[in-house]
Amino acid sequence: MSVTENEMAPMPLPALYQRVRNHVPAVEWPAYAGDIAEILRLKRERNAVILAHNYQTPEIFHTVADIVGDSLALAREAVHTDADVILLAGVHFMAETAKLLNPGKTVLIADTRAGCSLAESITGADVRLLRERYPGVPIVTYVNSSAEVKAESDICCTSGNAKKVVESLGVPKVIMLPDEYLARNIAKQTDIEIIAWKGHCEVHERFTPGDIAELRNSYPGVTVLAHPECPPEVVAVADFTGSTAGMIDFVGKNKPARVALITECSMSDNVAVAHPGLEFVRPCNLCPHMKLTTLPKIRRALETMTHEVTVPPHLVDRARASVERMLAVK
Repeated sequence: MSVTENEMAPMPLPALYQRVRNHVPAVEWPAYAGDIAEILRLKRERNAVILAHNYQTPEIFHTVADIVGDSLALAREAVHTDADVILLAGVHFMAETAKLLNPGKTVLIADTRAGCSLAESITGADVRLLRERYPGVPIVTYVNSSAEVKAESDICCTSGNAKKVVESLGVPKVIMLPDEYLARNIAKQTDIEIIAWKGHCEVHERFTPGDIAELRNSYPGVTVLAHPECPPEVVAVADFTGSTAGMIDFVGKNKPARVALITECSMSDNVAVAHPGLEFVRPCNLCPHMKLTTLPKIRRALETMTHEVTVPPHLVDRARASVERMLAVK
């Protein structure tokens, strides 16, 4: 489920509804169906694909998306699409990354306000100051960052491959930014010294060990899976820590009877579709940026071919190089 090339276009609307029937009441389906039908038509007309992050709502994730997954999966799969148009159902830095890897394609985002607290926590000027303070220390930048910041970095990483990227450099010390908690969690898994920035995800930073204790008390036997953007004290009391793709794999392989995904709300809804026999406890922290993407906005973006995402020419080569170095790490 981390990456899925779907076959939505020929599928009739009633069949699509079966994918989301546990999340969209039948009485509400007609409100979605018109937009879905038109989006599917527009995709064929425009030769467009929709890339949807795991945090998108089920009616987007399971009815109109062509490729779904975490940031790493979307970055990898974006390179292989033969579409003329890529619509990124996610946030702005993801659309920038898709554009970096597909310079000849038109990349759209449904709402220009879909940002990210991590990406907004640091600038290119901040990275240059870090280089001055720590000369010769490589800079590993989480993909949840702007193209400007990627351009000032040596290599990118995601939550799924951060440890592998850090260790691939063969150095005793790295700077890892902008997510402090991801950096601290990775530091516990490696002997490499990691200098962290103070950026936080506004979704994951709100989870506390008390939340986990309350879950275990209220739902005996629950298996707790935490995203590595959570504070280290939350990760310490979880049963498993991993990226959204890692969580999906864990659920698929282990099939815990009762599970809580300590991450953004829609993740549980989307994973539950593939595992109807499991009980998903839903501690709900919403990402306000992810929720700016809606079916009507996707439809309008494809109708009007807005809003196009571009990267300033002076940043393109350096930013792309940081992402490509990440993709080369196996």
